[in-house]
Amino acid sequence: MASNVSELTTYMAYLEGEWKKSSSGETIAIQSPYLRQTIGYVQAVTQDEVDDAITAAHNAQKEWAGLSLSARGEYLDRWADELVKNSEEIAQAIMQEVGKGFKDAQKEVVRTADLIRYTVQEALHMHGESLRGDGFPGGDQKKIGIVERAPLGVVLAIAPFNYPVNLAASKIAPALMVGNAVIFKPATQGSISGIKMIEALDKTGLPKGLLSLTTGRGSVIGDYLVEHKGINMISFTGGSSTGRHLSKQTTMIPLVLELGGKDPAIVCDDADLDVAVSSIMNGAFSYSGQRCTAIKRVLVNERVADELVSRLKAKVEKLTVGSPEVDSTIVPLIDDKSADFVQGLIDDALAKNATLVTGNKRENNLIYPTLLDNVTEDMDVAWIEPFGPVLPVIRVKSDDEAIEIANKSEFGLQASVFTQDIDRALAVARQVEAGTVQINGRTERGPDHFPFLGVKASGMGVQGIHHSLLSMSRERVTVLNLK
Repeated sequence: MASNVSELTTYMAYLEGEWKKSSSGETIAIQSPYLRQTIGYVQAVTQDEVDDAITAAHNAQKEWAGLSLSARGEYLDRWADELVKNSEEIAQAIMQEVGKGFKDAQKEVVRTADLIRYTVQEALHMHGESLRGDGFPGGDQKKIGIVERAPLGVVLAIAPFNYPVNLAASKIAPALMVGNAVIFKPATQGSISGIKMIEALDKTGLPKGLLSLTTGRGSVIGDYLVEHKGINMISFTGGSSTGRHLSKQTTMIPLVLELGGKDPAIVCDDADLDVAVSSIMNGAFSYSGQRCTAIKRVLVNERVADELVSRLKAKVEKLTVGSPEVDSTIVPLIDDKSADFVQGLIDDALAKNATLVTGNKRENNLIYPTLLDNVTEDMDVAWIEPFGPVLPVIRVKSDDEAIEIANKSEFGLQASVFTQDIDRALAVARQVEAGTVQINGRTERGPDHFPFLGVKASGMGVQGIHHSLLSMSRERVTVLNLK
């Protein structure tokens, strides 16, 4: 796990099934968030190369769609095997590139292999249906409808930096399994990890042209990819502002958006505080809170607030802070701009008389875990997603007040409810506007076969393995007219 970056690699783009330099002659430097130095270079792909990649994808897709499900699945199963075989090398790339602890990075790779294998099995067990014409009043018994799933064509998969392998494969694997070709655009900070992942896929002998990996400047190829007439479906994970931009740009093609969140933990006055504290700590601070499903605010009943805050303070002050190479929980944020943003939220809250319980210490882009109490609705940190290790505590008088504040947010990804009364938990869960409500557990994605969705500004469409297979395919109906 040594950080030897003395010999910098210039990585190739994967275009039309070949590893090649971009004709632009330009590269983009990738900075490590904790080493604070360049660790490699990726290609700055051109619009012409995007055109060629999409043309090649359409050509390769037709033959790929003609393969049996099991034949496609064999490629993906080999991909999963290659990922596991190379998990240490890929985890090293993730750690250096996005600053995630090595153990967590390796878990991400292994989890991704499991996701790919499950995707294959799920697709193999998704059956079509037949319909009798006379099943409808006055219908014709001589008609039989055969309903199958058909691929959409070329899927554009746009992945984020924080899970550069898992959230990429969760798009690529179902897209390929249902017979599509893929254009993969990793986050710039995440490109090396994405390249390592596609190197593993290339080793399977995947047909040339079926998948291209386009690294490059968003200003050059971002909008160009999204608006390209050759793209038939887009699956995007990232920020809500980019998601809104995407939804305005795309017309008449399927779009699945996984966006930001301001996930609340609602702590009732009868909560098991051992469970609540443990879940909130894991949910709020793992990987420095750089997760869309991180707990980003605590709405606690005032009768238990003092004890909860006291317990949280003790735990926060024991969090390990520093380098991901020693698996610290709190690591430097992805870049200085992100750290500036989080610091701004902390400063605003303190200027408006929030109570600093612990934290508010900074070294470059490393923000120490910060716990704020007595946060009020006039503070930005009550509403804005920080994507960093700051946790605001808002005291409430009742479940109804907690629900009201939870639902005032523009976001609706996940929420947690902590109570020992299951009826109370279900009553709160039914009223909270979120894609998923966790009862007595932290907000988190997965297991990967569960539906995963957000409402309001947190997303559009449903992910999770089964739902991704559905969203990346369409129904094809053939009607037999019998004599």
